[in-house]
Amino acid sequence: MTGTILITGATAGIGAATARRFVRAGWKVIATGRRQERLDALVAELGAEQVHGVCFDMRDADAIDAALAALPAQFRDIDALVNNAGLALGTSPAQEADLDQWRQMIDTNITGLVTLTHRMLPGLIARQGVVVNISSVAATYPYRGGNAYGGTKAFVRQFSLGLRSDLHGTGVRVTSIEPGMVETEFTLVRTGGDAEASRALYGDANPMTGEDIAETIFWVATLPPHLNINTLELMPVTQSFAGFQVARG
Repeated sequence: MTGTILITGATAGIGAATARRFVRAGWKVIATGRRQERLDALVAELGAEQVHGVCFDMRDADAIDAALAALPAQFRDIDALVNNAGLALGTSPAQEADLDQWRQMIDTNITGLVTLTHRMLPGLIARQGVVVNISSVAATYPYRGGNAYGGTKAFVRQFSLGLRSDLHGTGVRVTSIEPGMVETEFTLVRTGGDAEASRALYGDANPMTGEDIAETIFWVATLPPHLNINTLELMPVTQSFAGFQVARG
């Protein structure tokens, strides 16, 4: 099975690994992201016949529309959408958090995702395609400082289940993939570039990799068309569930 897949947030981490995995299997890839130089590098690495790079910010609905309208003919018949673009910003508890960071997470992780998905649904229905949304274990397990980020990922999970229900009978498959610790640029972005914080989080933890999640996405997207994985939660063996907090006195 091969086809054409659109992957958001393809300039690093899970998104870039997913682009490489699908190209390796013979798929055409539309790779989106905010960093033109990284998209150019990905296209140079994987080949312009296989990868089409599109630079836009997920918060810009007009840019999304323009990008879809300008797709080359050979990339227009899209069989799969991977909503991977997203970010976490800040680690402060809610009462100390930066409201602008909350809004950026909501605009990117929620509003941008639903905007792109809404635009693509007619084509995905026509082709009986697949939607893979990247949520997080933060959708289910709260932790200090997770506040708005966890809320956005809970939305992604529930939106995926709602899509699955609404698309009943169309042949479109929808999956929410909910990873735990994956070593990418995630913590660097969250902490404003604090490399030491990133090393402290992932060091000696044997976390999952972008390639691990890419392999999972590939498996989900290439299952026989009568099978749907509704939700899939995965963690490295070294990570498990946090305990409850108790305040005393």
